[in-house]
Amino acid sequence: MSKQAQDQTLDPTRWRTLFVVAISQLMIVLDSSIMNIAIPSAKIDLGISDANQQWVITAYTLAFGSLLLLGGRIGDYMGRKKIFIIGLLGFAAASALGGIASTQGLLFASRALQGVFAALLAPAALAIISVTFSVPSERAKAFGVFGAISGGGAAIGLILGGTLTQYASWRWCLGVNTPIAILAAILAFKFVHESKASGDNTYDIPGVITATAGLFSLTYGFNEAATKGWSSTTTISFLAIAVILLMVFVAIEKKVANPLMPLRVITERNRGGSYLGSLVVGAGLFSMFLFLGLYLQVILGFSPLKSGFAFLPFTAGIIVFAGIASQLLPKVGPKPLMVPGLLFAGIGLLLLTRITPDTAYLTHVVPSLLIMSSGMALVFIPLTSTSLHGVSNHDTGVASAMLNTSQQIGGSLGTALLNTVAATATTTYAAANTELGKAVMPFAMTHGFTVAFKFSAGLLIAGAVVLFFFINIGKESLVETEGVIAH
Repeated sequence: MSKQAQDQTLDPTRWRTLFVVAISQLMIVLDSSIMNIAIPSAKIDLGISDANQQWVITAYTLAFGSLLLLGGRIGDYMGRKKIFIIGLLGFAAASALGGIASTQGLLFASRALQGVFAALLAPAALAIISVTFSVPSERAKAFGVFGAISGGGAAIGLILGGTLTQYASWRWCLGVNTPIAILAAILAFKFVHESKASGDNTYDIPGVITATAGLFSLTYGFNEAATKGWSSTTTISFLAIAVILLMVFVAIEKKVANPLMPLRVITERNRGGSYLGSLVVGAGLFSMFLFLGLYLQVILGFSPLKSGFAFLPFTAGIIVFAGIASQLLPKVGPKPLMVPGLLFAGIGLLLLTRITPDTAYLTHVVPSLLIMSSGMALVFIPLTSTSLHGVSNHDTGVASAMLNTSQQIGGSLGTALLNTVAATATTTYAAANTELGKAVMPFAMTHGFTVAFKFSAGLLIAGAVVLFFFINIGKESLVETEGVIAH
């Protein structure tokens, strides 16, 4: 096709569409980190106990993680634009409800509602980009923007959360979403084009029930492991139930005519490898934010706002290298970016293991953040592309949902696993170094964080090995498969 003919077939509003999708993605990513800063103030205001404080985060992640697959399918069948707008308006209303919550129950309920609408919104957003951008170089740029927001948005959330909590009220950490979501919905009406799956659009109800219940049990089991430990009866029960339900789900998906999660989506090696890689990246990255945030505030004595700003080098690195990755992706293909990127990020995490209560932020934290972010940016952009490689229009939403689901589950697993690792290392160190007297706890806690960073680095390096063996597409196939998604 000639350049002129190709230009005539392209959607003239595609860059505006990307802008709208970018706003919604930023809002979802911000929401996952902004509330971490707001928790201490919300606890005092609403009388939330230490035992219940996790629900401010867990209510959201449970609803979001367990409903993503269904959300992706609803978008495919009912129309991605329609579901995208419903997701935005629902998210706006749930955020407003959380912002005015007078009891902890209402706050937890509003957070769960946010998760429900985010599960509609996130897969639709990624599917819209996938359907709108049909030229490889443009799609790489679009995924570059999406990846930069996904990677850098969490740090921006920490700064915004710190600013709002310190100078306004924790309530604005929720309320800020409402005007953003409404604006995005208005722009979506104008600039986003409708697309939906053709063919059989019946819902696989047994699949919906087993997948949703299985993912809920899995996420809840990991959350319980993070708070009560892996040997807790609740943890073991929920994880066992999750395994059984997800095995039943796979058996159902093999038999039904129109499955919720067609096995063809995950059995293609490049997509399957991408989801596995995404799981590992989610586990490694979530824990980095968690433990480094604790180190900055508890050990170095940074204020919440200062801690947020301390993550800025990470955001800057992601944004700069996302641009580089989106330029390189159509030229070299995904694998030469992803494998070195994960190894580089792993090295950045290993450098963080040198921190002690006496080390300085500038010498020991900033270099690690810059190395990590440059590596992660080289992973995020190609990973988004390979996770949708060659998927048919019928399955775009559910393939997008699978990427989000693997990141969510990875985050929950990483937090639970590494919390246990850090807590065990802290206790062991404190018991072995009683001669330090009052100074023992800062040193013991920091030791716990560094051991967690070692495990996180191991996860990222394992992810590099997975992607090395699974990803076998070159730059040519990024071109070949464009038509599959675009039509």
